[in-house]
Amino acid sequence: MFGRAFYSKLAESVSTVYKPFHAKQFLTDVCEPLSSLSLNERMRHTSVVLQKYLPSDYQKSIGILNEVIPLMPGGYTNLVFPDYVSQFGTHDFKTSLKALHYFTRFGSSEFAIRTFLKMDFDRTIQEMYRWSQDENEHVRRLSSEGSRPRLPWSFKLDAVIKNPASTQPILDHLKQDESLYVRKSVANHINDFSKDSPDFVLKLIKSWDTSHPHTAWIVKRGCRSLFKQGDKRSLAAFKYTKDVQVSIKNFTITPTSVKIGGAIHFSFELLSQKKSAQRLMVDYRIHYVKKNGSLSPKVFKLTEVDLPGGKSIHLTKKQRFQDFTTRKHAAGKHRLEILVNGEVVKSVTFDVRA
Repeated sequence: MFGRAFYSKLAESVSTVYKPFHAKQFLTDVCEPLSSLSLNERMRHTSVVLQKYLPSDYQKSIGILNEVIPLMPGGYTNLVFPDYVSQFGTHDFKTSLKALHYFTRFGSSEFAIRTFLKMDFDRTIQEMYRWSQDENEHVRRLSSEGSRPRLPWSFKLDAVIKNPASTQPILDHLKQDESLYVRKSVANHINDFSKDSPDFVLKLIKSWDTSHPHTAWIVKRGCRSLFKQGDKRSLAAFKYTKDVQVSIKNFTITPTSVKIGGAIHFSFELLSQKKSAQRLMVDYRIHYVKKNGSLSPKVFKLTEVDLPGGKSIHLTKKQRFQDFTTRKHAAGKHRLEILVNGEVVKSVTFDVRA
């Protein structure tokens, strides 16, 4: 993404808006060290080099960037503009927050805004609450995403982790948002809370009217980590059966020894042992072997079902063991568990080989 084609377009766009811009020299400086830099290192490097070629007056440079960003293709590379603000605009809160409000429409200011939250939390969160009422879905989404306590690829917001109620006014305002883009962020915000403050999450969802479909969707998605942990209170809040009575019949897994890059198939009958219907969340958990020999569990969804008394349901699943950049497999004895409402009802082992 941050290659010569991008920088040529950026230099051309800045030159269009700001005639004194030294495009050729900028291209030389910005492209020279790229081969040794990672994705986000390239983004930061771009901000630093760009600052050398823009006016020293911060407000003037922001004015130029305001005109440049609509000329650029959308996507991740536009995070350079908010990053510039986070690096060089902490002295001018008003100009910087206004710029982030504008830039987020073309990419996202979710990382940059956290610099200001860390610097002046109260003032920044008040502005973000106003953003939660903005007509633009990107701005509304920023109010939630940027204030997430555990945003991936960014530092934790200790102020929010210690006091989750500090962002609740934002979430309250967005809990029925028409935009799926916004609702996903709110759900992820709640899921972050579940890792540090599960009691707060349960209190929050009980205070919301989940008869609204958008709110119900947010709450259920936001509780996904609690569900995977088998948290009894969150499961009860969604009326999943407490005293599950089921049995596993005709369980098969093939092969029992799979090569890295291959896949296993497993299937079984889930039989209700109750006379009354049971609301069930059926998941499976794989304990992956790590390079050091320890096990790392990961939960995957299978299905949700209202199973009538005495009835059964047939379930089948294919699980690949293909290496990705986010997960590398190691050879060894793995464990597969079938979970029903968070409880293990079946456990088997199988081998993964190199």
